[in-house]
Amino acid sequence: MNHLRFTAIKCISLCVLFLSLVGCSNLNTQASKPNLANLDNPQLEIYIEKDVAFISGVLGPDLPEQLTNMVRQSPNIQTLVLVDIPGSIDQEATMQAARLIRRLGLNTMIARTGYVLSGGVDLFLGGVKRNIGAGAGVGVHSWYDQLGIEPEELNLADPIHGTYVNFYLEMGVPERFYWFSLDAAPAERVYFMSPEEIYDFQIATD
Repeated sequence: MNHLRFTAIKCISLCVLFLSLVGCSNLNTQASKPNLANLDNPQLEIYIEKDVAFISGVLGPDLPEQLTNMVRQSPNIQTLVLVDIPGSIDQEATMQAARLIRRLGLNTMIARTGYVLSGGVDLFLGGVKRNIGAGAGVGVHSWYDQLGIEPEELNLADPIHGTYVNFYLEMGVPERFYWFSLDAAPAERVYFMSPEEIYDFQIATD
């Protein structure tokens, strides 16, 4: 079994969702899946100002290489500010990028009134120090693979579960966060975590 067979489906782009939300301060809001953006050609925008890199867009398979090139060109970068990250189309690449961020000793922040959804949350967790700006949204949900298989159809010992659990433990987040995300919302919806949940699951460090 390919332990990352669901790579292109687990992290769904939900950027259109925010057009229908009044704001991100209501972190308990759930929303239906909107019309998806064109995920075949994800656009990631990176803007650098002094020692801060501002990142927006869908996370694609080239993310580790993009971050590596960014740091090579701007070695003074200390913080990645995630402005609006609607998700990822390559979960394995997202995890690799998060581990790269951690190895480089970089910090992450969600911009004030910004948001990270699904795979964007995993990227955020790569930061050594993690800060969430006022009014920012942190959205999680379950996944399904390319064959339509969902987590509850798998044995608890399935390697797919282990891949996620080990990643979260590596990032300093308790294992129970993974199981929480599966129950929080199905793959076609998103659940915005409350401040209490963000604190309880150690999503932010500050």
